[in-house]
Amino acid sequence: MPIFEDLRSGLSPAAEELHEGFDQVVSEPLRGRELRVECFTAGIYLVVATVMAATLDGGPQFDPVLAVALVCSYALASRIRFAIGYGYTVPTQVLFVPMLFLLPPGAVPLVVTAGILLGALPDVIRGDLHPSRLVVATGDSWHAVGPALVLGLAGVTSPELSDWPLLLAALCAQIGVDAVVSTLREWIGLGIRPSLQRDVLGWITFVDVLLSPVGLLAALAAEDQPYLVLLILPLGGLLAVFAAERGARVRQALELSRAYRGTTLLLSDVLDADDEYTGFHSRSVVSLSIAVADELGLGSTERRNVEFGALLHDVGKIAVPKEIINKPGKLTDEEWLIIKTHTVEGQRMLDQVGGLLSDVGRIVRSSHEKWDGSGYPDGLAGDEIPLGAAIVSCCDAFNAMTTDRPYRAALPLEEALAEVRACAGTQFSPVVADALVRVLGGTVRNVVNRGGIRAAPVPVRA
Repeated sequence: MPIFEDLRSGLSPAAEELHEGFDQVVSEPLRGRELRVECFTAGIYLVVATVMAATLDGGPQFDPVLAVALVCSYALASRIRFAIGYGYTVPTQVLFVPMLFLLPPGAVPLVVTAGILLGALPDVIRGDLHPSRLVVATGDSWHAVGPALVLGLAGVTSPELSDWPLLLAALCAQIGVDAVVSTLREWIGLGIRPSLQRDVLGWITFVDVLLSPVGLLAALAAEDQPYLVLLILPLGGLLAVFAAERGARVRQALELSRAYRGTTLLLSDVLDADDEYTGFHSRSVVSLSIAVADELGLGSTERRNVEFGALLHDVGKIAVPKEIINKPGKLTDEEWLIIKTHTVEGQRMLDQVGGLLSDVGRIVRSSHEKWDGSGYPDGLAGDEIPLGAAIVSCCDAFNAMTTDRPYRAALPLEEALAEVRACAGTQFSPVVADALVRVLGGTVRNVVNRGGIRAAPVPVRA
């Protein structure tokens, strides 16, 4: 499941980009479309919550002192943030569930809002959160509307286990309302695709579902003595420790990812300095490989590996003598054998770095394999060849065909595409070859010039 993969392997590249972007902007005021969307969301919420507070009858009598205690407790819980993807989740469910039975259901949404705003105040005071972003905190209260409405309309006033269908319906209402509102807010306001939000919403749902029974136990214990609900706070302290450890791991993952990217760019610069043509050729292959990866619908991690693999597919040539690399004529059999070692040497170099560059090393090693098994160094055939390597191989060959070389002139674009089609199923993966033809047929504008194909890079917009 993606949510467990996120915990084991860190953030996806797209989530990393959003995570770092959010860290940079939360201290800035809301602007433009995001401001309009958040104001609209918060405004509609406040109208709905106010109407519910005024019209939804039933439940226990409103106790102002208890309400204040719950607001402060909710504020503390809202500051325990488990980093997930580009966002975070909070363990407020352990307080939200008993709040539904200790207060009038109609008052619960506004009490939740007060707790969230109080929890955000320290960040505003320190300058870590711009005051205008309290509007976002208000919109974050939508999850309270669904269950309060379900229980209020059904007249459920105490946490009876016999009412489990209604309790389950309230939980489903919470998850549904929260998912719909959050998805629309981030899609319309920030341009974050629902597919990228899926894992974050999955984590939020996962945590809320697991903590709901704990909150129900707290509600049962506090039915006759409401202030017993405050005994749940030590659990919050334990969760805060776990959240801090999780946050540290995420920060380490981000630092490590930046280190990997920096190492990749450094190796690319070394390759460029060692041989200008090879470096330029590798950068040209990158843009086209990314476009083909996008055409095939690869995930952000696979896409990143293709990008790095394309950039470093010739890095092993650093170990090949210059007189062979720059030889103007045809290579001898012995020289050709030396050239063939560059893929293995490239993998060895990347394995020394380790981490995700080991995965990139497998792409580098297999970047000269052929679909029919006649390539090198391992003679892999068909689906034995990693998809990333098949993409780099096809784009590498196409770039070479459309670039002037010492021993032949560049092919026209049409002839090069015809060659790609002709070699699909023998040299190239048929799926990759078809994707490359589609990309060059209209998805990406290409210019054939003396330096080869330049593909307009596709942005990493999430």
